[in-house]
Amino acid sequence: MNEVDSQPTDTFTSCKSSFARKMKRTIVSVVSRLKESRIAIFCSLLLLVVSLTSLYLRYLGNFVPAGYLSVTNEELLRRSTDLDDTLNFGARPGVQTITSWNAPIIWEGMFDPKLFDQKHIQNQSSVALTVFAVGRYLDAYLGTFLTSAEQHFMLGLRVTYYVFTDQPEKVPVIELAPQRSLKVVRVEKNSRWQDISMMRMKTISDTIESEIRHRCSYVFCFDVDQEFMGRFGSEVLGDSVALLHAWYYKLPKYRFTYDRNPKSTAYMVTGDYYYHAAIFGGLCKNVKDLADYCFLSIMEDKLNDVEALWHDESHLNKYFWLHKPSRLVSPEYCWDPVIIDKRDINVTRLIWAPKNYKGLRSG
Repeated sequence: MNEVDSQPTDTFTSCKSSFARKMKRTIVSVVSRLKESRIAIFCSLLLLVVSLTSLYLRYLGNFVPAGYLSVTNEELLRRSTDLDDTLNFGARPGVQTITSWNAPIIWEGMFDPKLFDQKHIQNQSSVALTVFAVGRYLDAYLGTFLTSAEQHFMLGLRVTYYVFTDQPEKVPVIELAPQRSLKVVRVEKNSRWQDISMMRMKTISDTIESEIRHRCSYVFCFDVDQEFMGRFGSEVLGDSVALLHAWYYKLPKYRFTYDRNPKSTAYMVTGDYYYHAAIFGGLCKNVKDLADYCFLSIMEDKLNDVEALWHDESHLNKYFWLHKPSRLVSPEYCWDPVIIDKRDINVTRLIWAPKNYKGLRSG
């Protein structure tokens, strides 16, 4: 009797359990669809918000005054200070005033200094000047270099001098004009002067990254054994700036002293011009790119037990061959008084100081 009575009960329980499982699966399926639907709706709404925000920002950008945009926007800075269409390329018929890739070569008489200064002051252009004074070079040259720079370099603009030296306590105190400052950075003295010359590229790159790019629009790098003699102004500011070497600018290319060693990363068969590493500059990003390229090339050569003919200058020439400078400055901006033929030099803006390499580079 008990066995007969239990059969309907088991059947009912089994049906109930089956129904429960089906209902559970149905509920899970519905909930899953609802979640997917909610996610889809959320993603659609998010995409709509992003799209509308992008359109709004583009619309708003057309009405933001240039003065409110960040000076770190290098493309905006370049456009707002581009005065190359005012240059008079025919003012100096006796010299080359433009390259084959349409970069201007700046000579006296080509530009209106007041116009360039006014534009860069209006756009709040700022310039970092880097110079290395290591070992005996500090006593021999730094005082004259800084004093003369205060008289002629980028007058009217905000300027920060970065002096890299192994003897910070010996850096002379120079009276600086308003909007001009000086920062001393300690560096180690390498045992060989060649290494001092080459390793400056890493220091320049590191300082641009850590500090200069946050403070200045442009950076110009100088050798310390020079003296400013005349205006060295905003007409030279550009994206990427190279200097024509005073001793080579009139010579045929086959006489250029490129590194002809195929084992060196600086190896060149030919080039456009011969550039002088005593001065180079431009926007912070471009100078950092140049310095990084030269440093990595130097280190690769060291691994292969190779040293370029003219050290960092050889690598700089290779870089400017591969990455054309947007602006060249004439030998007026770095002239050697020893050169007898100076018919092209209407204004001497900076000169090489007398060299005593034997005394300076020993010890």
